[in-house]
Amino acid sequence: MTAPVSPAETLRAALAGLLDGLPPKVAAQAVDRLIANYRGTTPTDAPILRDRADVAAYAAYRMPATFEAVRSALAAFADAVPRWVPGSHVDVGGGTGAATWAVNATWPEERPVTVLDWADPALALGRELASRNPLLKSTEWQRARIGAGLALESADLVTVSYVLGELTDAARTAVVDAAAVAGQAVVIIEPGTPDGYARVIAARDRLIDAGFRVAAPCPHSAACPIVPGEDWCHFSARVSRSSLHRQVKGGSLAYEDEKFSYVAATRFPVEPVAGRVVRRPQIRKGQVLLELCEVEGRLARSTVTKRQGLLYRAARDVGWGDGWPPA
Repeated sequence: MTAPVSPAETLRAALAGLLDGLPPKVAAQAVDRLIANYRGTTPTDAPILRDRADVAAYAAYRMPATFEAVRSALAAFADAVPRWVPGSHVDVGGGTGAATWAVNATWPEERPVTVLDWADPALALGRELASRNPLLKSTEWQRARIGAGLALESADLVTVSYVLGELTDAARTAVVDAAAVAGQAVVIIEPGTPDGYARVIAARDRLIDAGFRVAAPCPHSAACPIVPGEDWCHFSARVSRSSLHRQVKGGSLAYEDEKFSYVAATRFPVEPVAGRVVRRPQIRKGQVLLELCEVEGRLARSTVTKRQGLLYRAARDVGWGDGWPPA
């Protein structure tokens, strides 16, 4: 019996050959410009994705990384709400729909989905890619200005991924507030940079003020214990690199690690982990050092030694971003 194809595999297949007919130089130039926008700090009031070449380059280069980052955040969120499945989903600034694919990978069933973006070429390509996934064929792709005045239909889940960095402060506030009004659960993902983390923390504060509980990554809804300017909370997702990745970056590895910051919050009860591993575990001879954010709203270091038997073996397998201790 043939094993079912995962959403990740379906997406990779849909992206394969997307750049056929597009000269490599044109694709590389488009990617270079997109990277500058992605890493920049200057907000814009115009779509970053301008035409088919831009969108093809974006999808081939960035969509796999966005998908893996969002899927990783959603996995932690799903662990905190084990009996909940979203009945509907709105993706704000969704572009070509990477977050939509990630939601489908986390909760694989058909549901009403609406993707909002202000770039028609991105929406068109998103619709084309989604046609390859039977559970996403009914997705609605709608053009909308992402910012002040944004009105969202009510949904169980609202995602806002890699969007806030493109907006002015006022527009960011408007988008987060609109998501809080519309969603029973809101998940916001940004690049894992100090600036991306700052945007996530600002959004987290607004969601808490609106009555939400934090489900992940924090095991609490208290103030973040990280001192601003000294450090930032972020995580990592492993991404298979395409030939375009290797062409643009000049690397030879078959993978790279996507750094991201996120918050997932809900209006309904959650079961957050007792602690979250917030740095890559350090494995030493006979011991594992874990940096944790704990339920009391503090940072702590835990040393797990070989004498602790099963707990030590679990610590050797725990990853950056996982909950601790094991269930």
